[in-house]
Amino acid sequence: MSLHRLTHLVLGVPNVEQTSAYYTDFGLTPVNDSSRTAAEGHHATRTFSTTDGGEQLRIVHTPRRRLVELGVGADDPDDLDRIAASLARLDVPVHRTPGTVTAVDPGTEVRVRVEIVPRLSQTPTPTAPYNAPGATPRLHERAPGVLRTDPVRPRRLGHVALGSTDHEASQRFFQEGIGFKVSDTVKDTAAFMRCSPDHHNVLVHKAPVAFLHHSSWQVDDIDEIGRGATAMLAADPGRHTWGLGRHHIGSNFFWYLKDPAGNFSEYYSDIDCIVDDALWKPSVFEDNAKALYSWGPPPPPSFLAPEDLAALMTGAHAPAQ
Repeated sequence: MSLHRLTHLVLGVPNVEQTSAYYTDFGLTPVNDSSRTAAEGHHATRTFSTTDGGEQLRIVHTPRRRLVELGVGADDPDDLDRIAASLARLDVPVHRTPGTVTAVDPGTEVRVRVEIVPRLSQTPTPTAPYNAPGATPRLHERAPGVLRTDPVRPRRLGHVALGSTDHEASQRFFQEGIGFKVSDTVKDTAAFMRCSPDHHNVLVHKAPVAFLHHSSWQVDDIDEIGRGATAMLAADPGRHTWGLGRHHIGSNFFWYLKDPAGNFSEYYSDIDCIVDDALWKPSVFEDNAKALYSWGPPPPPSFLAPEDLAALMTGAHAPAQ
């Protein structure tokens, strides 16, 4: 696959400072950034990096919460030529530079920027083996996960889930236009697509309004998910949304929290990996609940239909906090 990862996202919110404080607590590293653009007016921009992915989150001011831009990494100019031609066949306007292709998916209203960047190399975190019935390779020592004291730091951006007013057109945009591969679908509802070996990097699902449902950030293992969520909830129990659990589609462990603007953010680990398309057969799921999770608490109604959807549909702006 010539595409190889998500590079960044630009998150628009009405309350930049409060949302930025949340993502600092979440474990992203603030980058000194006082830049302003004409589009952003006099509101500050805040940039954050992950341990392995570099600068991967930029928070800007917008009247309502939304995903402004999603970055996708490609290998070389030939990839960009192919993408520009594919998008043109879909009658999608394209902005082309020597190093980028940019286009907007009308269904999700997200600007997708494909750019030539190096592939990401991650160093595995050393972990002790798990003890199991009949196999106890860890003897006379506590599990490393219970001894960790450092703050949880996400390794990289993994995926985003986007509400689309035309999810079939959004699937065509990402699949036929940009070059994502479909990993699994929920019939007439959603498509899980990848631009990397991860099971999915973009999920588009049917919605009455275009919006960002959640962003997902990779951590080392289930202990880091639990430690990260525990620290976030100790600071503010109202951040809790859904978890701990394990998804069926993608297989990843998860815990979802909510930022002050209303976006969900997910700690995840142990997602399915697809490196040979011929060895993975996409499934079509009829049951949305089965697609969502294999075990854990049931998803709350506010996860399935965020509480501010009506306001987003009517154009009402959430007040800055």
